[in-house]
Amino acid sequence: MAEGLKALGHECVVASDGDHWKDYPRDIDLRRGFGLKDGASFAWRLLKSLPKMRGYDIVQIINPVFLELKAERITPFYNYLRKNNKYVVMGAFGMDYYWAQVNTDIRPLRYSDFNIGNTIRNDNAAELFRKDMIGTSKEKLCKYVANDCDAIVAGLYEYWATYDVVPGLREKLTFIPFPIKPNNDIDYNAIDKIPDTLSLFIGMFPGRADYKGSDVLLAAAKAVKQRYPNKVQIKVAEGVPFKQYTQMMDSSDAILDQIYSYTPAMNSLLAMSKGIINIGGGEPENYDILGEDSLRPIINVEPNYESCYNEIEQLVLHPERIPELKRQSIEYVEKHHNYIKVAKQYEELYAKLL
Repeated sequence: MAEGLKALGHECVVASDGDHWKDYPRDIDLRRGFGLKDGASFAWRLLKSLPKMRGYDIVQIINPVFLELKAERITPFYNYLRKNNKYVVMGAFGMDYYWAQVNTDIRPLRYSDFNIGNTIRNDNAAELFRKDMIGTSKEKLCKYVANDCDAIVAGLYEYWATYDVVPGLREKLTFIPFPIKPNNDIDYNAIDKIPDTLSLFIGMFPGRADYKGSDVLLAAAKAVKQRYPNKVQIKVAEGVPFKQYTQMMDSSDAILDQIYSYTPAMNSLLAMSKGIINIGGGEPENYDILGEDSLRPIINVEPNYESCYNEIEQLVLHPERIPELKRQSIEYVEKHHNYIKVAKQYEELYAKLL
């Protein structure tokens, strides 16, 4: 997003931990290591950076829990940003109190990380996140920031639907898609080729496989491969460096991603921008909120094994679909997630505040 705003002529400073292993570039490094020594170093760098975080028109925070600190220790830093800058915009981009509580108790979505219909998900990861977010200092922080900030931006349909049922928050809620830089190195000759073997890619992250449904997708893919051994290749990235992760993804036809999501998130969108088919979340609500009435690049799966197996099998049996799905994936990301277009949407929101 910062690159898009800079391209539009705005001054932007990014304070970030680099998203851990991805090590994204930033102006102010907020990466925190482990142990007392690393904690002390982080605290010193954070305090030293505070003068650089004042005097701005807009402060955009990615989440109410925006620092690698205990929630109660984040509040003074939030208040500092609030006092020393004009406006604060909060991102509804992932795990927070409302995401956990609303989808456990109110359940506006047919399925989510915390429910399937009226059934509450009780797998280890879902329970862990509930205990971390509900009835804790993180709940208090999330409520405080969400109610105090000037605007809330939801980056996916399901986050928008979650905040839209909360009185007092829906009034300050805006939907803006995630930004993706276009890929300028696409080999369209390769895109248009029907592969003899379908190459599937899946990233397995420790402690999150059952939470995101990667375990179900992988089991279904393995079963399809067992039935069609010469027509399917599966590449599993687990505990590999980010560079190797992206290399494995880049040479694939399709990515297997979240089954409890209505929409493709950053991992899938990045893959789609390269012409890689997303097998994951692509519900009608996703297309509706974007105003998309023709492109359908995502192979949508329901949150169960049978749906995952059937959709993967159908792609194996009908590989002639692959080139068109790849082309639509590139067009979809360029049409709705181009980082300049997204930056203009943020620019419009900021202008209203100012």
